[in-house]
Amino acid sequence: MKNNKLALITGATRGIGKQIAITFAKQGYDIAINYRTQNQDLENTKKEIEAQNVKCIAVGGNVSNFEDTQKFVKEIIEAYGKIDVLVNNAGITKDTLLMRMKKEDFESVINVNLVGTFNVTKNVIPYMMKAHYGRIINISSVVGISGNAGQTNYSASKAGIIGFTKSLAKEVASRNILVNAVAPGFIQTSMTDVLKDEIKEQIAKTIPLNKLGTAQDVANVVKFLASEESSYITGQVINVDGGMLM
Repeated sequence: MKNNKLALITGATRGIGKQIAITFAKQGYDIAINYRTQNQDLENTKKEIEAQNVKCIAVGGNVSNFEDTQKFVKEIIEAYGKIDVLVNNAGITKDTLLMRMKKEDFESVINVNLVGTFNVTKNVIPYMMKAHYGRIINISSVVGISGNAGQTNYSASKAGIIGFTKSLAKEVASRNILVNAVAPGFIQTSMTDVLKDEIKEQIAKTIPLNKLGTAQDVANVVKFLASEESSYITGQVINVDGGMLM
């Protein structure tokens, strides 16, 4: 099922980003994945994507570095001639209370999560404008809406992504470019796998659906926002949180 579209997903070697990439590949998209370090996770993800009978290009670079993003976007354009869908997923956490937070821990989270979203989008958007078509989906978080103790840096970065999304949506709507955000809640990933079962149970009790979400739950919403079925939706934030935030 080839659809001849190209989706770029940042931070796609594991977790939510990997699931998004594989989900798009199953829909027939050719895939570009961005990575910071070349490792076995990258190789495994690339193989799983290519197993869906689509093309996959892996491009290296740190999203927080503007020149890196300029370089890898150009590499994708040279290979495919276009980028139809951009999913800004790359992100890091460095959690601690503000009283204990180092300046560099605040800055590094903002630089990867928020500045990284700007850097990649800034380099992709001219090609979408020229094509009069594009879908940009930014991965935010429910803590960007509600806040969370010990995550001033992460919450600020994810709240910034929401403001970025809404503003850009207004700028590019006339060119048939849709810009939306997805805000996951507690999702089962390698980060939550290390938590003790009793802690997971306590978290589940705070969620109306009484369970943690999966990376596939997030990927399904991203897939919808990239599809033609969402052609009248832009500037929105969709929570994937089991009803945790209402």
